Amino acid sequence: MVPSLLRAGLPLMLVSAAVAVPAQTPADIGLRPLPADAAPGRALPLRISGRVAAGEGDLSRYRRQWPGTYFEGSFQGKAVDVAVGPGEVSLRVRIDDAAPVALVRPAPGRYRLTAPNAGRHRVRVDVVSESQAGATAFGGLFVPAGSTPLAAPAALPRAIEFIGDSHTVGYGNTSTSRDCTEGQVWETTDTSQGVAGQLSRRYNAAYRVNAISGRGIVRNYGGFAAPTVPEAYPYALFDGKTPANDAGWQPQVIVISLGTNDFTTPLKPEERWKSRDALHADYEARYVRFVQDLRRRSPRAFFVLWATDLADGEIAREVAKVGDRLRAGGETRFAIVPMTGLSFGGCHFHPNVADDVKIAAAIGKVIDGRKGVWGR
Repeated sequence: MVPSLLRAGLPLMLVSAAVAVPAQTPADIGLRPLPADAAPGRALPLRISGRVAAGEGDLSRYRRQWPGTYFEGSFQGKAVDVAVGPGEVSLRVRIDDAAPVALVRPAPGRYRLTAPNAGRHRVRVDVVSESQAGATAFGGLFVPAGSTPLAAPAALPRAIEFIGDSHTVGYGNTSTSRDCTEGQVWETTDTSQGVAGQLSRRYNAAYRVNAISGRGIVRNYGGFAAPTVPEAYPYALFDGKTPANDAGWQPQVIVISLGTNDFTTPLKPEERWKSRDALHADYEARYVRFVQDLRRRSPRAFFVLWATDLADGEIAREVAKVGDRLRAGGETRFAIVPMTGLSFGGCHFHPNVADDVKIAAAIGKVIDGRKGVWGR
């Protein structure tokens, strides 16, 4: 039986006993490790999507913790080097439109990926895992002698921000089974194939994912103590002190899904809410304030608040009440999208990729039916 603690968002890698899972070797995944004394190559100018903080050292130029961060560059030549810093992470490395190469929990170092020819190429590195335990580091992209760095890819005109919990992270979404070990969670979590990746590809939009498994609007799963998503949101890292630099980030669409962890477990006597009604009132008020805060930052954005029918429909009912309060306060640029009929076939009863496709399609239908979302 799957532990109930895992059903609605708290990652197995954070709550289970430690399990020794060997990392994949470069030979397994098609990347060749470079010796430590290899020439460093020339750095590619990068387009970075997601919150990063400055780091130090050749392998740690960028530190990040929110899922879904990705780095893009362009070059002319035959090879590109990926500099991976400390921290457990799962990456997907892609050249042009080729299938991505998985790099799961790699050792720090530089890895070389060979291009199909010596022409012009785009390279992208996606972080597809969570990093609640601590920040991970990325050193950048480099080309060896004989290849030439090119300008970073141009910024896309469309941008979508996703805020949520494990359902937005893509926790275990590529798994074919609900029963997963810690290693299988690492291997099957893929934010780039989750709702964010699916919807962003539909619109050829840049995306940012600000989501943490196990966290809610006012209450975390099972009542465990940790910052909720609105409390963690202002920071680039989960340390509560490294502020996010969101200058230049103006999404036209903001997609939020929060409530699973607020409502899928019973209240404990020691929690501050003495009744379910009190929890409901606190959730609704805080959610409304969170959207209002986001509205001040993104005055023209269209909001989509989506909710599953878990917890016997309690989540969806509460999100609908949040919508009522927003309308009463004069908010008009938003929609509520209830989701039913999901299989929850991913690890520990999380949405799988088929569910992610269905969710993205439902949200896309709402966006397509709203005039002026993309500024036209």
